Amino acid sequence: MDTKIMIPLLFLLPLTACQEAGPSSDAYGKFEAREVIVSAEANGKLVAFNAAEGQQLKAGALVGLVDTTLLHLQRQQLRANIHAVTGKTQDAEPQVRVLQERKQNLLREERRLKALIVDKAAPAKQLDDLQGQLEVIDKEIAAIRAQNKTANRGILSEIAPIEAQIEVVEEQIRRCYLYNPVSGTVLLQLAEPYEMTAAGKPLYTIAPLSELELRAYVSGAQLPQLKLGQEVTVLVDEDAVSNRRLSGTISWIADEAEFTPKTVQTKEERVNLVYAFKVKVKNDGTLKMGMPGEVVFE
Repeated sequence: MDTKIMIPLLFLLPLTACQEAGPSSDAYGKFEAREVIVSAEANGKLVAFNAAEGQQLKAGALVGLVDTTLLHLQRQQLRANIHAVTGKTQDAEPQVRVLQERKQNLLREERRLKALIVDKAAPAKQLDDLQGQLEVIDKEIAAIRAQNKTANRGILSEIAPIEAQIEVVEEQIRRCYLYNPVSGTVLLQLAEPYEMTAAGKPLYTIAPLSELELRAYVSGAQLPQLKLGQEVTVLVDEDAVSNRRLSGTISWIADEAEFTPKTVQTKEERVNLVYAFKVKVKNDGTLKMGMPGEVVFE
């Protein structure tokens, strides 16, 4: 063979070998995040709201407030009702003091009669009658206190339902304060301050972008290669001709097969049914939701 032809072929052989040895992706998909839709829990005017798109919020941060004026007034009214109920209670002590004064008089008379009976200046029956009157007074005092206690118990029983209503109002007030549930970045703002809102109405969506998930698909033949917690390599476009390699961990594998999504290419071109799986990837700030990615099994 002519040496002029052999020399170019020698230069092409390493290139061909590199292309054949280059990594081929096993699965393809797109990055997604766990979005949380935060909704209002109360009806009324949104007097304060601070959740702008792109804003990073921490879990537990106060981001909104629904008008609580009417609820505070309702709570004050219920507390006033409790004071009104307690004002209805009755005091039996004035009646008891009158009976106790009569009792003291009878006791003095009893001591006097005992002295007279010792001197045989008074009959014993008179003392028996006096002691009977003392027993009656003691019973009257006990009856008055028992009746008063029963009456006041019935009156004060009206307080418990009012206190329960106050607890309901306080829970409604608590739900007017909107706290952010998870740390993340606000993706979409759906409300503005001073708008009327309602319980269950979405106000904004938030997602933690520090870690994204690549949802990809494999065929049934590839499925045995996957297991939860498996470390894989994720490829993302760095420029027009090269990829950037990231490490990821398989966090979820579908239990059932589904038809191949139109927007996803698989390793085998004629596969009808595929299995979805997710790979968690730490986000260094360059990964975006909807960005395509590839998975290479180790």
